[in-house]
Amino acid sequence: MGKSKGKQRKQIILPPELPPEINEDEIEVSDEDLQFVDENKDYAGFVSRLDTHSITKQVTRVEGLSEDALEALYEKRRRKALEQKENEKNVVHVDPVDALPVKTLDGEVYYRTFSQTAEVAGNEEGNADKSMVKLTKAERREKLKKSKKEAKKQGKELAKTEEVQSTQQEAALAEVKEDLTAEEAFESKKRKLAELGMALLADPEANIKSLKEIFQFAKDGDHSMVKLGLLSLLAVFKDIIPGYRIRLPTEKELEMKVSKEVKKMRYYESTLLSAYKGYLQKLLVLEKQPIFHHVVVRCICTLLDAVPHFNFCENLLGAVVRNIGSSDDVVRRLCCGTIKSLFTNEGKHGGELTVEAVRLIADHVKAHDCQLHPDSVEVLMSLSFDEDLRKHEVPEGNNKIKNKKNKKRKNFEESNQLQGNDRKKSKKEMVAKMKEEVAADYKAVAYTPDVEERKRMQSDTLSALFETYFRILRHTMLSSVASSEANGNITPGASGPHPLLDPCLSGLGKFSHLIDLDYIGDLMNYLKRLAARGSNSDSSAQKVQNLTVSERLRCCIVTFKVMRSNLDALNVDLQDFFVQLYNLVLEYRPGRDQGEVLAEALKIMLCDDRQHDMQKAAAFVKRLATFSLCFGSAESMAALVTLKHLLQKNTKCRNLLENDAGGGSVSGSIANYQPYASDPNLSGALASVLWELNLLSKHYHPTISTLASSISSMNTAQNQVYLSISPQQAFRNLSLEQESFNPQGSTQKSNNKRKRGTVPLTLASIEPTSIDENEVSKKLGSHFMLLREIKENERLRGELDRTTSSLQLYEEYKKQCKAAKHKTKKSKILLPVN
Repeated sequence: MGKSKGKQRKQIILPPELPPEINEDEIEVSDEDLQFVDENKDYAGFVSRLDTHSITKQVTRVEGLSEDALEALYEKRRRKALEQKENEKNVVHVDPVDALPVKTLDGEVYYRTFSQTAEVAGNEEGNADKSMVKLTKAERREKLKKSKKEAKKQGKELAKTEEVQSTQQEAALAEVKEDLTAEEAFESKKRKLAELGMALLADPEANIKSLKEIFQFAKDGDHSMVKLGLLSLLAVFKDIIPGYRIRLPTEKELEMKVSKEVKKMRYYESTLLSAYKGYLQKLLVLEKQPIFHHVVVRCICTLLDAVPHFNFCENLLGAVVRNIGSSDDVVRRLCCGTIKSLFTNEGKHGGELTVEAVRLIADHVKAHDCQLHPDSVEVLMSLSFDEDLRKHEVPEGNNKIKNKKNKKRKNFEESNQLQGNDRKKSKKEMVAKMKEEVAADYKAVAYTPDVEERKRMQSDTLSALFETYFRILRHTMLSSVASSEANGNITPGASGPHPLLDPCLSGLGKFSHLIDLDYIGDLMNYLKRLAARGSNSDSSAQKVQNLTVSERLRCCIVTFKVMRSNLDALNVDLQDFFVQLYNLVLEYRPGRDQGEVLAEALKIMLCDDRQHDMQKAAAFVKRLATFSLCFGSAESMAALVTLKHLLQKNTKCRNLLENDAGGGSVSGSIANYQPYASDPNLSGALASVLWELNLLSKHYHPTISTLASSISSMNTAQNQVYLSISPQQAFRNLSLEQESFNPQGSTQKSNNKRKRGTVPLTLASIEPTSIDENEVSKKLGSHFMLLREIKENERLRGELDRTTSSLQLYEEYKKQCKAAKHKTKKSKILLPVN
């Protein structure tokens, strides 16, 4: 029966109802379906609660069972499956690695298990819900896609954070490594550069190829390395450059067979010259870059100063002259110092660079229209000329004539000799030719040219020098005339656009004895017009403007120097320059103009000149006495020293020291003194009295008061005291920079009697030993307070005048308005009558 029942209850396996599964990655869900599901979640919520596991699993059926029995069978199976799952959850299998297996009597091997502790109720319920609720394939796919997207986002964020952290760390590490590597590389390059330089200096011929390696450092990307390379090459070239110019061999010379030593020397010289040329080209290129400008100029100046005889010196000289008027003080000083060194050390280059430098400076001044720094022309003051070149011409000519006569005599005597002496003659000629060749070679190598060559170079230098000076004077004249026509109201104290005039006048004064007589007439005309700027006597249309008092005084000084150096050849009236000096004394201002220039003018024009007209000398004496009252101690001392010189030379002018009511005893052709006269001959100074000396004897400075008292007593003193100092020395001794004003000590009068005769008077002999500083400060304070009150009074008076004029104008306006109203009323009254 059992068998029959088993046969009757055969299990029938149904075929799968679902098609074969497809990879989830291959399934594509449209965006519209996803959007529809998202919008209608309430309607599609049951799908999330379906048991997908039970739906998709294969179902086994049994034959011959009713529907109720079949349903009970399914429920029983489900209960067994659930119990099995619960048992599996409560049992934890031990890892075979962690525990030993157990073998039963049947021979089965199993591992021990133990019951798991109960979990949290919430977790059990959640797991039960998850096991109960099954998702569809579409939901699973969506869920997988979402999880993948979230995983990708999290991965990207993590990667970004890791990348940021890693990049920051890597950047910091890279910077540190770069700094370390850069420092190490820089130090290694410095060591390599030093090794190459030392090897070159030790043996230049063997290591001449190292120049190219050192030159590569000057092309480095690091600026500091480039500077080190340039300076290293400078030191190397300065040491290994020979004392002669290198002449490369010609093609014919290269074809000739020479020894190994000559080949080695040729290779050394050619390599050195090519490297030197490349170095100079690199310097000229880097000169335009501001970073390397200072280093490049220093290298160029040092090379030109050290090796002015070598090749390409003209290029170096052009670069130096180009920067001689630079606005940078360091660059300008380097270039000016180099040019001065060339002028003073002509033995290094034989004088050729001197001529070229003066020509380049002349072209530079011309190109910039005389608008350069004064140092660019002041360097020409370092030039020196040999005045004995012309003296050697005559004896040389006589020697040549004598040599010619001796040769003629010898030739005549030799023609009468026998033919047997022809061999001796030929030997002598050969020896003479050899001597001439040796002399020519020596002359080519040596830097001391002969007299004719020196004379030619000196004449070229002088022509370029005076061309520069005359161009500056001409530019000053033309620009001053143009500015006077454009602006008639220019202040006389303005510096003006003439920066090169002062060094030009100084140079003319120094080299005035070398000027050609053909140009002295034009020079005197220029100086006369420049010195006559703004004077009342200059009524010409071409007035020279924008010249300071110092510049005009320099014009007078240069004129007198030129006249004294060419006294035999010139016959020029200098009266106009005395007139200018007479007027310039009153135009002088201590803070604006140079006191040393004024003192030099007084010395050259008044003290050194032996002959003076009595009327002119008296006018200058009176003007200088007035000048001493107005300015500082240094200017006053220079004026008083000049005044005493004039009184000592012109005894008739001492009548100004008398105190007559109507002036001095010798009044001259003009009865009254004219203090505002522009011409000293028309001032009538002999009719005046030097009352200024009485005030100067009470001057706060003891030296000036003592000197004024001594001048006042000149007419009555038996023994005359002659001054042994010049106005320039007096000004320097009492100038603000060198003045020593020490009030310590006590007054001690010397009672020693002076011997008869002339005793030299110096500042030390007339300076007292003590002075009350408090009293001097009080007097100065009261003096300046008075000046301040005078200025304030002038200002208040000006304001009062302006207010009174405005009030008067307002009253006149009111009167005009009233008159206009009165007229309108009358016209209105008369209109209806008509």
